[in-house]
Amino acid sequence: MEEAVVQNLFNGAREAMIEAARELSKLSSKQRQNLAERGVISPLIMMLHSQDYEAIEAALFALVCLTFGSERNKIRIVKSGPIPVLLSLLQCQNEALIELTLAAMFILSSCTANKLAIASSGTIQHLIQFLNEGVNNMNSISMKAKLDAIATLHNLSTCDQIIPSIAPSGLLSSILQLIYNSEKSSELVEKIMGLIQHIVSSSESALCEIASTHGVICAMVETMEDGSPQCKEHAVGILLLICQSNKERYRGLILREGVMPGLLQLSVHGTWRAKDMARELLLLLRDCSSYSLRNEQPKVELIEAIMQEIDARENMDMTTLIEMMEKWNNGKYKKNRKVGVRKRFLL
Repeated sequence: MEEAVVQNLFNGAREAMIEAARELSKLSSKQRQNLAERGVISPLIMMLHSQDYEAIEAALFALVCLTFGSERNKIRIVKSGPIPVLLSLLQCQNEALIELTLAAMFILSSCTANKLAIASSGTIQHLIQFLNEGVNNMNSISMKAKLDAIATLHNLSTCDQIIPSIAPSGLLSSILQLIYNSEKSSELVEKIMGLIQHIVSSSESALCEIASTHGVICAMVETMEDGSPQCKEHAVGILLLICQSNKERYRGLILREGVMPGLLQLSVHGTWRAKDMARELLLLLRDCSSYSLRNEQPKVELIEAIMQEIDARENMDMTTLIEMMEKWNNGKYKKNRKVGVRKRFLL
């Protein structure tokens, strides 16, 4: 079987090459490794350059199979130069092929040795363009494709040499648009929030960009209220980084977006990391030494009382939190009509 696969990939006609690629996918891990040692990656990549979607799909699936359990094969594949043709496939009209291409990009980018080579081929810009098309036409790209695109970007962002190029790339503004247009509790938003938190915690310029982007604090507050537990953790982490970057500038903006109800709830009922970050952010928000608000001293005292109550009552329910917030606002609130009805407590 192995010999037939090799012969057909190197010397076979179209149908024989497609069948050989499909047979490769059915072989054991050891057999696939033997085939990689015999150089089958090269003809498979040549098949990607054809205009035949059936041949491309068979070859790409075979390449993905060769990566399973083998970092060496991931490196071999990238060194063989398939990234430009993979990026070009993102423009095709075949949804299944696009999904398979992005799955391959995600797998190949998971290998540390491949990250720079993949990024240097213009992958970040191509993925930004791909995601922008998804923003402009939400039904044009499948959810799986979006998730794999975000996961690939996350893999690349873990390389220190790549991080400096991310802030000026336009990536952050693109993925923020996806947040604005998606359900805050969705898996997509959770993955995007994780990517944003990683980038802004690794790059001061990226943090400055995200902090100064119009609407981002509002989006983080909404996500902190409506997202999944992990999503809420990312949101409060991003808000904490923003506030820490320039406390005098951003503390008031964060408070005015109605952060307190969600922040207080997270400080009691969030994940353990979310609780820690929520309480740290509360500490920054209660420090009003140079923050000019009317009646600021009573408000500082109230935050102090709230935090003491939180420390004393780990199982505090939301009703108690809302009652405490009504004291903060003297029972007044306003509604945000952009994303449904939700309470936004006034300062």
